[in-house]
Amino acid sequence: MTPAPPPPPPEGPLLTSTIPTLLLVSAGDEQYRRYALEQIAEHHRVVLLTPVEPTWETPYIHGHEVTDTTDPDASLAAAERLAADHHLAGVLTWDEFAQHTAAHLSSHFATFGNSATTAHACRDKAASRAAFAAFNVPSAASTRADTLDQARAAAAGIGYPVVLKPAAAAGSIGVSLATTPKDLRAAFDLASRAAGDHEHTTGRCGVLVEEYLDGPEISVECVTVRGVITPVAVTRKRLGPPPYFEETGHSVEAGDPLLALVGPVAVQALHAVGYANGVSHVEMRLTDSGPHLIEVNGRLGGDLIPHLVREATGIDLPLAAADIALGLRPDVTPTRRRAAAIHMAYAPADGRLTQAAAHPALLHQHWLERLVWEHRTGDEVLLPPAGNLATARVAHLVATAATAEICLQHLADAARHLDIITG
Repeated sequence: MTPAPPPPPPEGPLLTSTIPTLLLVSAGDEQYRRYALEQIAEHHRVVLLTPVEPTWETPYIHGHEVTDTTDPDASLAAAERLAADHHLAGVLTWDEFAQHTAAHLSSHFATFGNSATTAHACRDKAASRAAFAAFNVPSAASTRADTLDQARAAAAGIGYPVVLKPAAAAGSIGVSLATTPKDLRAAFDLASRAAGDHEHTTGRCGVLVEEYLDGPEISVECVTVRGVITPVAVTRKRLGPPPYFEETGHSVEAGDPLLALVGPVAVQALHAVGYANGVSHVEMRLTDSGPHLIEVNGRLGGDLIPHLVREATGIDLPLAAADIALGLRPDVTPTRRRAAAIHMAYAPADGRLTQAAAHPALLHQHWLERLVWEHRTGDEVLLPPAGNLATARVAHLVATAATAEICLQHLADAARHLDIITG
């Protein structure tokens, strides 16, 4: 008997997918976030809210809507359009400026996220400081200043040196050190400009004048599942010369003994801001009197830090963040015991790049995990205070080895084999 032909496809719109789908709010920059989207797409179905039409993201997503991802109401309307064809079971963002939006969407779709109050406490550094004080978390003395005269009064009260920063920016943009009163105007102007750039995402942003915390800067990468916090790794940071706080590198080593000291402080800080679900990046300084909080970032760390964690420990932080958003319990069992580090190569001066190349032998080193050029010959580069990390970084390199010390030595040697010249 000849089998009956298959029925014709139904007319009209396709049936809505019932497969649990993760809504990602803003995928970010390809050079620093592609690895994260790639890792979660290996395990979960992903749709995207994006401020521009997707390009590199396309192979990893099952649908998208273009919207202003810093606008919660506009993003909700776009998410509802996606929800007509997809079963949105979780909401995730690693974009600092979409934290409020993610909290709004998570609440609307009743998924495992964080409250709008927590998003505000993480995004607004003045709110963070108030939360830290209420929970007795050690952090810097801090005063909000809306005018230069208020900044002068705050600095006099705190005592020099002081740090000035926008209350709600990221990536050390607009942050600088004022060692004496004569440095204050330039520092206040820099922070004010950066604060103005971000007022549309947070409302009135303002400037903070803060106590300078002397000592090495680190971050603690934490995984939180329904209020239970697990610190999983320590990132040791390297900064450029003062007065700016440009991050020039990071290193992660499995089994870092520092985690036992700083992990409990990170847990205390996350409890203070009410952090309930997700992967967070908690920054602090190791002062003579112990760890002091800089800020809590309620998202994956930037600068490929989660990639370093995976290379060093085997723990997949982007996948953990996706699992948590979908109501699943992530696996944070270490499977490696080594180290990884990144070096960000900055332009030597403002101007046009006349040379941006690496010695050919560098590309064949067994320890070199990646070398990515962020700018090419002919590009204009601009250092702080006029520019920021997006305009000043020319390349980044990642090394893996048995220890962080070996990684950093490899990267120091590699830096000498990069030809970066401006003219």
